[in-house]
Amino acid sequence: MAATQILALDIGSANIKAIVGEIRKDGKLALLDALRFPSRGLRKGLVDDVTDLTSAISQVFIELRQNYPEVQKNIFLNIGNAHAKVQSSRGIVAVSRADYQIYKDDIARVVQAAQAINLPPNRTIVHLINQEFLVDNVGDIRDPLGMVGSRLEVNTLIVDAFEPAVKSLVRAVETAGGEIAGLIFGPLASSQSILTRNQKDLGVALVDVGFGTTGLAVYEEGKLIDVAVFPVGASNVTNDLAIGLKVSIEAAEAIKCTFASALAKEVGAREMIDLRKIDPRAKGAATRRFIGEITEMRLSEIFEFVQNELKRIGKAGRLPAGVVLVGGGAKLPGMVELARQELRLPSQIGEPDLSGLELPNGELAIRVEEPEFACALGLILWSHNQSLAAPRKPSGVSGALRKLFDQFLP
Repeated sequence: MAATQILALDIGSANIKAIVGEIRKDGKLALLDALRFPSRGLRKGLVDDVTDLTSAISQVFIELRQNYPEVQKNIFLNIGNAHAKVQSSRGIVAVSRADYQIYKDDIARVVQAAQAINLPPNRTIVHLINQEFLVDNVGDIRDPLGMVGSRLEVNTLIVDAFEPAVKSLVRAVETAGGEIAGLIFGPLASSQSILTRNQKDLGVALVDVGFGTTGLAVYEEGKLIDVAVFPVGASNVTNDLAIGLKVSIEAAEAIKCTFASALAKEVGAREMIDLRKIDPRAKGAATRRFIGEITEMRLSEIFEFVQNELKRIGKAGRLPAGVVLVGGGAKLPGMVELARQELRLPSQIGEPDLSGLELPNGELAIRVEEPEFACALGLILWSHNQSLAAPRKPSGVSGALRKLFDQFLP
């Protein structure tokens, strides 16, 4: 087959992360570029100004077309707002053949049966994720093809999203000149690039601290058991600093990136920061400890959302592989220790395994290893997996919205 270029777009509230990849003739995946652009028109994962967002995406395409003229025709897009929901479903069918051997059509029928749920008219299914198959009540089967039994069941997780929000995001990309090949829920994309099979088997929570939202994906025994997005992120820290220090948002963001710490006790109580050097309109100075206290308070609230969700599913303090942090907010000093303290679990910054990818140089490898590129890298890996499973050209945006990505197994 001919080489195929793909574009992963992780559109966030502050930045658009773009990774260009290429599926080579031999089926291997090569990364060609990873870029970051300013974003506008998106707030907490929801489009609040289509014109601004379209303009921001257009600038991305203008920049990319200089070196990759066709890449915007094959886009894999992140969706991730707090209006997404997850629910469990089960499908049950009788095996159709007299010899009771299970064929592909039996699997298709049972997956279709699991899809038969009632959704409000403004919701759309984004993922139908097969957790396990059961043959004659024997579970933990990953693929029942060729097995023998009279009754086939499947347990699934269904991720559905607020359809107007998805359509608004898709429309902005289309209006800018892009063609969408697939949509994927943000926390699942980040999990694809960061989590190992061993972590998923032991039990792990991935926490993606973005600018406007925080995503969560929880795995155990190799299965996805929960996924959620919370309407708080690193931007809330910026807002709190702007209020607490009486400085502009731009100055607060600079202060957060330069002086903030997720653990106030780790910074000096007497170290003074002259705010006027950052914002001429500001008055006086502030201690780094005070900046840390504001930062820690808000980040603790984010981890409280995570902890409450873990309690809801009965996994608080019960995930041996602990917590893996990604997203731009994960880079704040002290985040690992604060996560360990608040969630009472082992914690670490996520690092992708790039060993199976072709990269042109070490600089690109360093760039895509940054925590904020976890989602975009996951989109690229996911698109590659789909091409290996079913190497065909997707059928337009409307098809992408209807398509259930049931091949995305944990």
